[in-house]
Amino acid sequence: MANVSVYNMEGKEVGTLELNDAVFAAPINEHLVHMAVVRQLANKRQGTQKAKTRSEVSGGGRKPWRQKGTGHARQGSTRAPQWTGGGVVFAPVPRDYSMKMNKKEKVAALKSALSAKVAEEKFFVLDELKFDELKTKKMAAVLDNLKVNKALVVTADKDDDVIRVANNIPTVRTAFTSTINVYDILKYDSVVITKDAVAKLEEVYA
Repeated sequence: MANVSVYNMEGKEVGTLELNDAVFAAPINEHLVHMAVVRQLANKRQGTQKAKTRSEVSGGGRKPWRQKGTGHARQGSTRAPQWTGGGVVFAPVPRDYSMKMNKKEKVAALKSALSAKVAEEKFFVLDELKFDELKTKKMAAVLDNLKVNKALVVTADKDDDVIRVANNIPTVRTAFTSTINVYDILKYDSVVITKDAVAKLEEVYA
């Protein structure tokens, strides 16, 4: 099993932690990681675009002029696509862009992303993350101590204090073990995670 250093909020090493290889040293499956990212981005799409076809535009029920003898091209309706105010050809309609992945594939993709961060030594474990004062500078100081800039901060459960102190830092995103996802792990350079969160991930995914 891989050992990683455990740091305190001052950035000092206070011990080591043995990671479960089933979660943090899993085989890295790039195909599943790619599928997970594409799925997450696709599922974010609303798909609510809409334009009217010629059958949906109001008006145009009357033939604008007779079929023959005017010198104009024949026209059946003023709501045909070539007319101003006419319908749109092949107009977009609301659609569902969502994609699905099997549960085992999702888990394998998440393990791959976590294992990649551990292998790259961009996985920082904190003994705890508690703030005596809810100020953005407190979180910034913790990240500076770890020499981390763009980070995903993971706690075991939803922690309003951590969310609040990290909210105004544009290069930081907070998550907890039930909301952690492949896209965020890859998007941010480093993962900063508490010991409790590591234990919870191992409990769920090992």
